[in-house]
Amino acid sequence: MNRNIFSVVLCVLPLMRSFQAEAQQPKSIPRIGYLSRDLHPADSRAPAPRNLEAFRQGLQELGYIEGKNIIVEYRYAEGRFERWPALAEELVRLKVEIIVANDFTTVRAARKVTTTIPIIVTGGMDPVGSGFVASLARPGGNVTGLTSLAVELVGKRLELLKEVVPKVSRFAFLTPDAEAAASKAMFEDGQAAAKTLGVKFQLVEVKGQDPDIDGAFRVMVNERIGAVITSPAPRFNLSLHRKRILQLLERPVHQPYTLPQSG
Repeated sequence: MNRNIFSVVLCVLPLMRSFQAEAQQPKSIPRIGYLSRDLHPADSRAPAPRNLEAFRQGLQELGYIEGKNIIVEYRYAEGRFERWPALAEELVRLKVEIIVANDFTTVRAARKVTTTIPIIVTGGMDPVGSGFVASLARPGGNVTGLTSLAVELVGKRLELLKEVVPKVSRFAFLTPDAEAAASKAMFEDGQAAAKTLGVKFQLVEVKGQDPDIDGAFRVMVNERIGAVITSPAPRFNLSLHRKRILQLLERPVHQPYTLPQSG
């Protein structure tokens, strides 16, 4: 996560406090809403909360100490999309000044319940294609932030991968929803780059609500895939399975892939 983002975002808070003072309103501690679809950091299945650590570090560098001069309301959907609307509504009722959302699925939930509270997205799909902003130059509305997963970046990622592993000629695009419009657009962008590079770019879908990561990797091994690009997940978060994906990526290709034993 780019900490500079929060430097910009949190500059709003002193301005709000200054405005309150000028209006002779009682001073109050600013509240930030932190809305995430990930597992709670205390959950043993949760990946290392690097984004959360960077967020907290950014606050401290700006002089904001949780519980002292700022309050952060954390809400975790834990991968259950049906919880997002209620969690977003709860943050609005708490009258937070800003809602920080860690992807566009949580942005969608927050946007449905407020058009006035600034919503800061820290990553996710194409903001223009998702309909959250009018354009990158003039977004409009109450959604701002950054994205590193725009459609046109897949081809660039493929170019970078080819530079890193020049001998690889078969690449895969790992997606949990091959029929989603964003996934299709990203795959098409990657295919255009693959044609220019003279390599194969194959779509591999991770199927199932409880995603069959092992099954997807068996397909890639059979297809002799040498490098993988992952897509954002509209239905479930691939980052929740980062540990298993990394384990499979590090496994020698000759080693058989077996499904874990059911408990």
